Parts: sequence; structure tokens; C-alpha cells
Amino acid sequence: FSFPAQEIVSGETEEESNGVNLMEFSDEILLHILSYVPCTDLVLNVRRTCRKLATLCLDKSLTHTVLLQKDYKVNKDKVKQLMRDIGKEIYQLNMAGCYWLPNSTIDHVTRCKNLVKLNLSGCHVTSLRLSKMLSTLQHLRSLAIDVNPGFDASQLSSECKATLSRVSELKQTLYTPSYGVVPCCTSLEKLLLYFEILDHSREGFMLSGQLMVGESNVPHYQNLRVFYARLAPGYVNQEVVRLYLAVLSDRTPENLHAFLISAPGSFAETGATKNLLDSMARNVRLDALQLPKAWINGSGLLQHLKFNNPFYFSFSRCTLSGGHLIQRVINGGKELKSLTSLNLSGCVHCLAPESLFRKAEDDIDSSILESLVVSCCNLRHLNLSAAHHHSSESIGNHLCQLLSRLKHLLSLALPVCSIRDVAANVEKPPTASNLVPQTFGRKVRIGIQTYPRNLADQANQKLESSVFWTLMGSLRFLETLEIIGSSFSSAMPRNEPAIRNSLPPCVRAQSVGDSEVAAISQLTYLQSLTLAQLPNILTGSGLINIGLQCQHLRTLSLANLGMMGKVVYMSALMDMLKHCKCLRDLRLEQPYFCAGAQFFQALSHCSSLQRLCIVSRSGTLQSDAVMSFMANCLEVIMCHMFMGESLTVCKNLQQSIVRSFQADRPALNVVIFPLLHEDLTEVIRDVPMRHLDEITLFKSRVAEEPPNLWW
Repeated sequence: FSFPAQEIVSGETEEESNGVNLMEFSDEILLHILSYVPCTDLVLNVRRTCRKLATLCLDKSLTHTVLLQKDYKVNKDKVKQLMRDIGKEIYQLNMAGCYWLPNSTIDHVTRCKNLVKLNLSGCHVTSLRLSKMLSTLQHLRSLAIDVNPGFDASQLSSECKATLSRVSELKQTLYTPSYGVVPCCTSLEKLLLYFEILDHSREGFMLSGQLMVGESNVPHYQNLRVFYARLAPGYVNQEVVRLYLAVLSDRTPENLHAFLISAPGSFAETGATKNLLDSMARNVRLDALQLPKAWINGSGLLQHLKFNNPFYFSFSRCTLSGGHLIQRVINGGKELKSLTSLNLSGCVHCLAPESLFRKAEDDIDSSILESLVVSCCNLRHLNLSAAHHHSSESIGNHLCQLLSRLKHLLSLALPVCSIRDVAANVEKPPTASNLVPQTFGRKVRIGIQTYPRNLADQANQKLESSVFWTLMGSLRFLETLEIIGSSFSSAMPRNEPAIRNSLPPCVRAQSVGDSEVAAISQLTYLQSLTLAQLPNILTGSGLINIGLQCQHLRTLSLANLGMMGKVVYMSALMDMLKHCKCLRDLRLEQPYFCAGAQFFQALSHCSSLQRLCIVSRSGTLQSDAVMSFMANCLEVIMCHMFMGESLTVCKNLQQSIVRSFQADRPALNVVIFPLLHEDLTEVIRDVPMRHLDEITLFKSRVAEEPPNLWW
């Protein structure tokens, strides 16, 4: 976005000759246009082009909230100048994930005397620096910070603690066992805790969940309305969160309306947590709920909890049956129009009347799903992934047909086997000869059906009659779609070595492939797409349709498509990428992927691309092609490749990229490393949390958190 100064000063002869003069638009229209320009560009560049823009760029609507969290071109000098020019006009400042800015940059925030909301997640802030900054921000009410090793609450000044005592919203990411600033925040109404503490130090020593000496002060929860805790894998995180919960178990806040704990794996219930849940059942009415699976499985908790106007439920990985879901959560099928977000990921029996004698792959009970759809008609976010939701042969009761009634859906996650067109497979069941081999051994030649590449021909074949095609046609405003194999697991988990073997796809998913992918191209407003473990991808032709039709696509994640011994969709992917002008994030996970000159030449057409991640067991790369790609795509600030190349090749390429482009791209983060190397976990721990959480690690993100949990 640019305003050429010479044209404006000289009378905009070119615009006048075309009958359009930008400066003749009303102030309201110009302000709307300018709202899409990064604040740093507005203040430091655009406002210097002419007098009118100089005034408009300082309008309160543009300076009230400053978002730097994904302004990857901002540096320390720009932040310093920005705070000097408009610091007093800033009321909300978001610097989340600005990992590349030096620590001293935070000092300039003290110029923002009127700050009400401040987000410094992902920025390294010491205790002394935090104390100095907060001492000057007397109007602050919302704060997000990281608590790193070495944090010492005793170094906080009395003025800093006075500011913290007025903070009502706190988001705290913990990288060390600590209460952080929670005990100082005596007026807390919303508390978000992210536990990212590792079980082992870099030297290999076991860490303890005990708090640091001098942290005997307890949190103040009496005014708490929202409690949210998200735990990374590890026992230390569980130990520390129990210390935070101990205070809640003594006295449950009367105004608590959202209680959410997201914990992977097993997180056992204790006497203290049971007392907390019993107290909640007696004293509060909730609007949002998420609990570890061990706290729900086998208990009658849901029968006793009371709900007001719930907007978010997550029963991820719980053994909750559909009967319990309908009776205890959705009031026996009564209207629940307030519910906008529902996460049933990994809840394998949630669409069955009972779970006692049921196998996970048995057919679903369509009446349960129908009750859910009718009751929760305003759902905007629904996650049904990581389970086998197989529809029966009953006409009109297919999962896709029932979900098509949810006209307000914005994001949806489904297992691959759930979108299979039952009727088509009844007529022609899959045989051994037409299944795609999933092994790494010698590949068997199979007859490959020729898929036409244009959308009209695709539709003429069978798409318009399939239930998935109908579903995609009915969800016209869907922005996020995830189709993930029920047995899929990424080759690169969080704190463990890379997975060398993967489970085979569900038998009912074997026929899902190119035609289903082509159906997705109906989603005109699609912004984020994830496809994982689709066995019957033969050419990838559907990807081309998506590239042509889904012009708003910003995030694309593809994993284990087609046969595992060969990247059968490479040609179609390269054709697709030539049309993805808005694509910002691309993640590819596929064994034997060849990141060569042709691939990077096609990827260079994605002029908006910022982040690239490739995970490929036995994959190869061409260093010259990578360097050329980085030189051509000036917006790329993250390049993560975990391949089959040697450590020497990876290190040399990583060093070359950093040496060549770091100076012009301050946020550049490059990690190129052998996927199966024993030190992979040590390399991963140094990746900025923003990239690690948003793209590098594979996971389902639909309804992962309540909507608008933080700004």
C-alpha cells in the first residue's frame, strides 16, 4: 500500500486522467482504507505524503489500537519512533510474538501513559524491566506476559504492584515454575495460563514443579469470572497447575462462569480437584467448560454442573457417549441457541447412545447428531475430528447431510472416513486392486483414473450427487476446514523423537480422494485448509480447483496424501500454488518429498507467503533452489524444513539463509534439521512459540479455544 508523494503534490495527473482521484474520497472511506495499513507504515511513511493524509493517519480510530504482533518488518528503531510520535494516543498495544525485537525495545512502552491493554506474550521481559514499565502505566487493566527462568517477583516495585492490583485481565505463559505476577493482581476477573515448562533442562537434569523460594503468596480469585489453563505435555506442568487450582478448591468464586483446562494425555483427578468440582456444581452456573478427560470419564460430574447460557463446550478425548451428551449437556435436546463453539475431537462415542459395548468404528446414531444440530442451530465452530464417525446406509441420515443444516458454521473439522459417500460405496465396494498402497516397500502399479482438471468436468462425473459436495455447497461462508484421517499422527510430535511409523488409514476412508478435494473449491471464502491422510489421492487434481476458486486462502496444510512411497500430487500442487496469491502459511508433511527447483519456482508465485514448513521422512532438498526462493519471496520470515538430508547439508543451508537475509528481515527464523536426528527435540525448544504453535506442530485448531478468548 503506497501513496506516491510526487503524484499527490503535483496534482495526481494520472488519477485525474482516469477520472479517479484518491484524495477526493470522503474521510470515512479513506480512514477505512487506511485501517488495512500497518500502523508503523501509517505513522512513519504514509502521513508524510501530504497534509490530508498527515491528519488522517493520526486519527484516533487508527492510533487507538496498535497491532505489531505480525508486523514482521518492524524493528527497534521503528518502535522507538512510533512510541515517540503517538505513544500518548495508544490505548491498546499488541506486541505478542515479537521475538526478534531486543529486550530494550520494551523500555519505549513507558511512553504510552494511557495504555489500557498490553500484550507482550513472546517478548522476553525481565522482572526489573517489567517493574519499571508497569510503574508508569497507571491505567492498565489487561496484561499478557511471559514468565521465564530467573523471574523474581520480589524485584517488583510498589508502584508496579499498585498497577497490577488494578489489572482485571491477565494472560501468563510460564516457562518456569512460578506464580508470576498473579499474587499481585488482586482484582482479577479473567486469568489465562499457558504452561510451557519442560521436564528436563538442557543439561538433562530433571526439573521440579515446586515454586521458587519466596513465592508463598497465593493468588486472589475472589472476583474471577474466567479461568483458563492450557498445558503442554509433561508432569511438571501438571504439578504447577495444581498449585494454582489449590486456591480455587478452598473457595470457588461466586461469579465464575468459564472454567477451562486443556491438558494432553493423562491428568489424574485428586481430592483437591474433586472438591473444586463439587463446589462448582453447588455454587456456580457456567457458560464455558473444558476439563481433562480423566475428570469426566466415569463420573457423574456433568449431571450436577449447572449451565446458564453456554457458548463453548470442549469434551476433547473424553469417553462421553452421545446419550450423556444429549441428556446432561444439551438438556435432553432442548434449544441451546447460545452455544457457538463445540469441540468433540477424539470423543469417539459422542455420536452413539452408549459406549459400554460399542466399538469405535461402529456406525453412528444419526438421531443423536440430528438432536445436536437442531438444538445447537447457531454453532459457528465444530470439531468432530480424531474419531471414526461412520454413517449408516439410511437415506437422508448421512453425517454430511445433517451438518449441512448448520448454516452459521465458520470452522469445521471432520475425520476423513466421515465424508465417504455411503451410497457410492454400496454400489461399488473398494477392492484390494484399487486401494492405494500405504507401505514404503516396492510400489505396485495400479490403474490410475484420469481426473479432468476443470471444475465443470469434475462436477459432471459424480460430485454434485455426493453428500460431501452438498455439504460444501451449503456452507458457503465457511472460513476454516480440516479433513483429517482418524488415525493420523504427525511425524514430529512435541517433546518426543520423530515418529518413524504411522498407522494405516481407516478402511472406510480408502475411497476418499481427488473428487472430495475438488468439492472443497465451492468454499469461496475459505481462508484455512488442512487435509491429512486422504488415501485415494491419485493426481491431486482437486487442489487446482481450490487454487482457482478459493482466492482468500491464507493457510494451507497438507499431510500424507495418496500413496506414502511417492508424492503423487506434486504436479497438481505446483499448479495450485501459482494461483494462491493470498497464501501466507504453507505446511507440507509427506514422506519422500522432493523440495527441488520446480517446486520452489511454483511456490515463488505465492507473493504473500510468510511461513513455510516442510516435514518429510527421507525427503530431499536442493540448497540452490531454496536460496533462490528466499531471494525471490521477500515476505518469507520463517523457513522450517525437517527432511532426510545430512546434518552437514542442513546446517550449511541454514547458515547461508541467515547470513544472506537476516539483515533485511529482522524476524527471520530458520530451522533446517534432519527429521530423525536424536537432537530434534532440543532444536524444537528454541523455535519461537508463535511459529511452533501456529504452524510447525500439526494439530487440529478448530474450537481449540473459546472464541475471542483474548484479543
